[in-house]
Amino acid sequence: MRPQQVSVLGECVADAFTPYRHTPGELALRVLPGGGPANTAVALARLGTRTRFHARLSHDVFGRLFRSHLEASGVDLTGTVAAAEPSTLAVAELDEQGRAAYSFHAEGTADWQWTRAELAAADLAGSACLHTGSLALVREPGASAVEEFLAGAAAHATVSLDPNVRPLLVGPEVYRERLPRWCVLADILRLSEEDLESLLPGTSAERACDRWHAAGVRLVVVTLGARGALASLDGERIAVPAPPARVVDTVGAGDSFTAGLLHHLASRGLLGGRLTRLGPDDVAEACAFGVDVAALTCSVAGPNPPWAHQLAAAAGAARE
Repeated sequence: MRPQQVSVLGECVADAFTPYRHTPGELALRVLPGGGPANTAVALARLGTRTRFHARLSHDVFGRLFRSHLEASGVDLTGTVAAAEPSTLAVAELDEQGRAAYSFHAEGTADWQWTRAELAAADLAGSACLHTGSLALVREPGASAVEEFLAGAAAHATVSLDPNVRPLLVGPEVYRERLPRWCVLADILRLSEEDLESLLPGTSAERACDRWHAAGVRLVVVTLGARGALASLDGERIAVPAPPARVVDTVGAGDSFTAGLLHHLASRGLLGGRLTRLGPDDVAEACAFGVDVAALTCSVAGPNPPWAHQLAAAAGAARE
């Protein structure tokens, strides 16, 4: 079965990486195309899912980098808007474990300027799922328009959401205030344990899942880094371990997990509507695929998710 089409809406961000050690008096930056939704779109397309990306792309040097990267990965860009504003820049400082601490240059940039007219023209025809989240849902002036767009899409497509909390840009209280509304709209909620701690400090993943189920979302997945993931389908828990991995950095790992999860569900025709045919075994298999995709992403620098043939080669090597 050919995977169902997935639409992704959200930002592209130029990720500028600083080395852990650098020459005194100068700082060289390595710039890679990133941004949570863009990373997810790239990973989905590389895995073989038909993926349409809805984004506002600048014509500056970073916007041209984004477009080239997305097209080379096989992402359908017919849903993009040509934006007059500059691209968003994030500077990622890596520690000795490859973990990134970000600073953002995002005022007045293209990603947050969505208008209702632009979104009204967005074509979701043929898409079984709409995935979004991250800063597009909380940065005004566009966030309110995006939320309204989600409400319309929920009538005919599965809605997947990743809050991807960025407290340096938007306070966690903004996410907390909006999350109950998102749970009404979303069928799938994926977040990291860092997101969980920002949103509900001191709350266990199990209690958080129950809270979000009560608000309306059917499938909640909390990714736990090297410990894998905890999924909850209507309150039924599924624990999925992570495979051993050589970690270069963790940039884009969560986005790759989400792509793996959605790709697996799409390849089995399980997306579309309210996930009424989804069972615990389906969730376990999809999450296991997602952690494999995330592990390969961690084995290379930056948000560079694997292609389907690379994932197959890695699986074959693991069996030997």
